[in-house]
Amino acid sequence: MIRHFGLSRSLAALAMLLAAAAAAGAAVPTYALDATKSTLAFAFVQAGGHNQGRFPKFAVNFGFADDNLAASHLEVTVDVGALDSGDKERDDTLREADLFNVAKFPQARFTATQIIKTAAGAYEASGSLVIRGVTRALRVPFTLKSATEQGRPVLYMTGKTLIKRLDFGVGQGDWKSTEWVDNEVMVTFNLRLIAAG
Repeated sequence: MIRHFGLSRSLAALAMLLAAAAAAGAAVPTYALDATKSTLAFAFVQAGGHNQGRFPKFAVNFGFADDNLAASHLEVTVDVGALDSGDKERDDTLREADLFNVAKFPQARFTATQIIKTAAGAYEASGSLVIRGVTRALRVPFTLKSATEQGRPVLYMTGKTLIKRLDFGVGQGDWKSTEWVDNEVMVTFNLRLIAAG
């Protein structure tokens, strides 16, 4: 009887694992970025002054189902070389080898390995961010609002996250100092995502 009970528990546990694996492998709706109505921006402090910039070229691969977060996924790829801080001379400097080194590392990428729900309409994506070939763990909180526009499901994703540029080597030589440019950079996003298909 004891063996039978233990076997039953093992089978039940195995069934739960298989069900979870099946859910994770199930297809979820995918969404395409509406680049004309989406922004990816950054804010930083230089010489005591607050500055802002944006990345006008980026791609988003988002698969999402609120009832199947295990299968949901998020990947953001950024064309770093297209950055725009509103100052051409500064932008050229940011592209150089001591900072983003876009000649060698033209893209940055965030890939989420887990998405969890933290509150109604609020989520957190945990994964890895790669800049200049350096990978660091990152958690990105965001909110989602859904709508139907012209008969198609649309998601509005907004959020922000803080990164430290020196963790990714964005600052070699004299730029390692935080005397003129702070280490912390706030990244904000406001995305419109349209259901594919």
